[in-house]
Amino acid sequence: MNKKEIISKSDFILSLGTMLSNNKEDVRNSIIESIAKTNAQFVYMHPIDNIDLKLYYTQFIKYEAGSEEGILALILDAFVKESTSEIEKYISDLDLGYISAESSAGEEEFEEAYENSKNSKFKTLIIGDDLIEHPRVENIVKLLSIIKKYTDFNLIVLDNNFEDKINSCVNFDLEEIAELKSFDGTVVYRLIEDESTEDLIASKSFSQIAKVSNNDEVYVIYKSSIVKKTIKIDEKLNGTIAISKITGSNEEIFNDYRYKQVKIQKVDA
Repeated sequence: MNKKEIISKSDFILSLGTMLSNNKEDVRNSIIESIAKTNAQFVYMHPIDNIDLKLYYTQFIKYEAGSEEGILALILDAFVKESTSEIEKYISDLDLGYISAESSAGEEEFEEAYENSKNSKFKTLIIGDDLIEHPRVENIVKLLSIIKKYTDFNLIVLDNNFEDKINSCVNFDLEEIAELKSFDGTVVYRLIEDESTEDLIASKSFSQIAKVSNNDEVYVIYKSSIVKKTIKIDEKLNGTIAISKITGSNEEIFNDYRYKQVKIQKVDA
């Protein structure tokens, strides 16, 4: 079966690290098809709530930008029930309270997801592109390899090169979960789309913190990178993460990890 067929056949789906936006339409449609076919439960995990998915997900787990490694540790704890003695010790030594607090995702949310998955016959974990350039990607690959080996999830990795890394991983010597970097203030998320726009799509909360209004021209500043954008307030968007749709760029702000803590400055300020 190909990836779309696996998803559409599933009766329990977790997705991590993808907004399932326009250029993931096939994946999104496969999830919707699974809900129609099997009455699948769909758990959507991301720092940004996707309004388009509200009709379809049965559980939304919101986590802090940058905390994907910690989220995978919580999945490991909730879903890996039989493994090696080394992995079992690693799980028992996890500081779940700290990971949960720093990632803003409660242990009980993963316990709920596990309980809801118990009667499912065909489970799928979808891994998106957000994890590829994470600073802790090497340990993330190990965590995903273990989840693939020691759970009954079908692992669907949307990026083929990242999938190859996970499939070829034989080193299960996990590192401690790193201290989570803070993404306070105004944060921009690089959303890979087929077409770039000059808009910075922002919530009311973001605009209030940044002291900007709809249609304001602003400079988005990250280290030595300065990019000009136009604020577009989306009433359906919540939180303090703004979205920049882009195909590719040499600007530092739009390279490496998808989330950047930025400064916003009005062009006419």
